[in-house]
Amino acid sequence: MARRWLVVTAICTAAFSPSAAGARQSPVDIARAYREAHGAEILDEFRSLLAMPNVASDSVGINENAAYIRDALIELGVDAELLRIPGAPPIVYGELAVPGATRTLGIYVHYDGQPVDSSRWSNGPWTPTLYTRAIDDGGTQLAFPKAGERIDPEWRIYARSAGDDKAPIGALLPVLRAFREAGISPTSNIKFFFEGEEEAGSRRLRQYLEGNRARLDDIDIWLFFDGPVHQSRRPLLTFGVRGVTGIEVTVYGSMRPLHSGHYGNWAPVPGQMLAALLATMKDEDGNVLVEGFYDTVEPLGELERAVLRELPDYDEELKRELGLLRTEGGGASLAERLLLPSLTVRGLASANVGALVRNIIPATATAALGIRLVKGNDPEQMKDLVEAHIRRQGYHIVREDPDRETRLRYPKIAKVTRSGGYPAARTAMDVPIVQQVIRATRRAAGEDLVLFPALGGSLPLYLFTDVMGKPALILPIANHDDNQHAADENLRVANLWYGIDLYAALLTMPPDSGGGG
Repeated sequence: MARRWLVVTAICTAAFSPSAAGARQSPVDIARAYREAHGAEILDEFRSLLAMPNVASDSVGINENAAYIRDALIELGVDAELLRIPGAPPIVYGELAVPGATRTLGIYVHYDGQPVDSSRWSNGPWTPTLYTRAIDDGGTQLAFPKAGERIDPEWRIYARSAGDDKAPIGALLPVLRAFREAGISPTSNIKFFFEGEEEAGSRRLRQYLEGNRARLDDIDIWLFFDGPVHQSRRPLLTFGVRGVTGIEVTVYGSMRPLHSGHYGNWAPVPGQMLAALLATMKDEDGNVLVEGFYDTVEPLGELERAVLRELPDYDEELKRELGLLRTEGGGASLAERLLLPSLTVRGLASANVGALVRNIIPATATAALGIRLVKGNDPEQMKDLVEAHIRRQGYHIVREDPDRETRLRYPKIAKVTRSGGYPAARTAMDVPIVQQVIRATRRAAGEDLVLFPALGGSLPLYLFTDVMGKPALILPIANHDDNQHAADENLRVANLWYGIDLYAALLTMPPDSGGGG
């Protein structure tokens, strides 16, 4: 790929720096001026992107998304193409080569979204809808603005992937357009890497990365544009993520459902058996009782411990927002709890409730358990620990539904189905280029910036840090209450505006590494 970022003749081929452009307008100021003048157009372009269904399993929809993003990048001077593996959503890959730049940034975004249950949405999940504020805060619907009309930053755009994770694309494209029109060149070479399968487990991501290593090896740091800002609404920069894995546990009673009157008090009840098993896994404060569960947690470094001490104390406000009188952890803060592995009951099933309830003893009961991992935890080992705990409770573990002979041999049987997953990842804070990114982020976020060692959510960050061997940071822009993965997902317009400011600062961060972080 040989196309270069086009700049006006006066700029020539020199990389932009704030001093070179004069003291009147910084790149962030220029990006802000552009979005103030073109806010309606920015929202309209974002609405077009959100209107395209983007579930990874929908090959037609996912390819339409990829082609749209590729074409938008090409229009803005990026050498962009679709990388393909048979049967997998394409990677939207692009290069922006800057003459004289000595640093290369890799930008990761995923353009796929979670599946939807349209019946739970106030409007269609791919019918972007604008509200005066959050629906559950009394927001009312309004038309998207026309050119020149006032835009309230508290407006919310409702659509699947509005926050997770098309928001960064909706902010990146205006920054590239603003810089192109103003004749500003980034200070780094940029490589765009947009994935279309993240919400489906990034099953082919490693193959894409390793198969394109020659293109990616010169990247100095990966910037992940994904996730929500801090719960206090303050901007956030984080240095890692938790990993994720899980298991599904099914326990068995009779070979068939039984009438609860004829057999109650005699036949084992799988729902009660499962409840008793789950109760052995955590104490009343939510601490995991599985032996060895916390043993492999990698300690934080001094810089990480220092930023923990500086975190805003927001737990009480968050509890009020969520309607929680008590939380797990015996008084520990949310931040402290996110730095430990967790065991969560994600779902329970055993016959029906409500109008469909029947007078039966169900034959089975099933629990889906999610395990979030921190740095040092191995996904397979953590599942081994939970299985060992189940055995200690007297259960014989099987991988398939037990036959009659097995049922007559063991009094308690649990089928354990192990899911995939990946480990946590965390980048050290004292790496020089990391400090450069921190300084650049402060140019957009100011002193409100919150630094945090690792997000509570999960991303396949380890493929970039451990497999590709490069530092990686996460710079989220979505609002913390965006209903991520749920019905009525939304993006607050102020967060989209912040994304524009942030990306303008990152793309033009000074090439030198002087100063403090």
